[in-house]
Amino acid sequence: MPRAIWKGAVSFGLVSIPVKLYGATEDKDVSFHQVHSLDGGRIRYQRICERCGEVVSFADIAKGFEAADGRTAILTDEDFSHLPLSTLRSVDVVQFVHADDIDPTYIDRTYFLQADSVGVKPYVLLREALTSAGQVAVVKVALRQRESLALIRARDDLLLLHTMYWPDELRDGSFAAPPADVTVTDDEVALAKLLIGQLEGSFDPEAHSDSYREALLQVVEAKLSGGEAPAPAEQGGGGDVVDLMAALKASVEAARQRREDAAKAKAS
Repeated sequence: MPRAIWKGAVSFGLVSIPVKLYGATEDKDVSFHQVHSLDGGRIRYQRICERCGEVVSFADIAKGFEAADGRTAILTDEDFSHLPLSTLRSVDVVQFVHADDIDPTYIDRTYFLQADSVGVKPYVLLREALTSAGQVAVVKVALRQRESLALIRARDDLLLLHTMYWPDELRDGSFAAPPADVTVTDDEVALAKLLIGQLEGSFDPEAHSDSYREALLQVVEAKLSGGEAPAPAEQGGGGDVVDLMAALKASVEAARQRREDAAKAKAS
């Protein structure tokens, strides 16, 4: 069982739900060490104070904030644990909204909420109420030495907490929008919708895998065994689209053929 990263209470109105918070995701990236390319020796880094030149241990490292006038405020773990902030041990519900009102761009990390001690019944109450109303709770919470907006939603038997970015942390993406004078025809839209229809289906995360990680591990295993690295895979098409209608028609036909092949394979 994973270790709880936070303990506190979810509060809405006069109802308080003692909870524990657990990370809902884990990083599956292939991790590497930095090594000397000539002999494989590990590269080590030292934390050296630029003022006295001494090597500093983690126990003696604090966080420093440098003001515009050059002064530095040094904050310790005790300073962070005694911030004048109500959300340090409490998840305060700000409002209830429909899930569709939340732009997914705001979502940062996902956590499991687990009822602690006497919090089981109010936990179930909040879960059932959110499910019945089709809404999520917008909350404020302080995690990892910063306060975040977050939302609590029901999923199956659980309550999930998703931390969110603040509005000023989202970049303006208008620079990436195509020029307003670029248009498409009704026929092109109709063909694109036909292609969407050929590829639509229910989302099954188990049907997808990390091809990059799998290919990388093949190379790693080859290196460990002293064998030859696997041949690089052929890259898919790409390049400039010369005839959009022709590309759409070919894509629809290819998608239709893949669907028919998959159906035949499933039936056999």
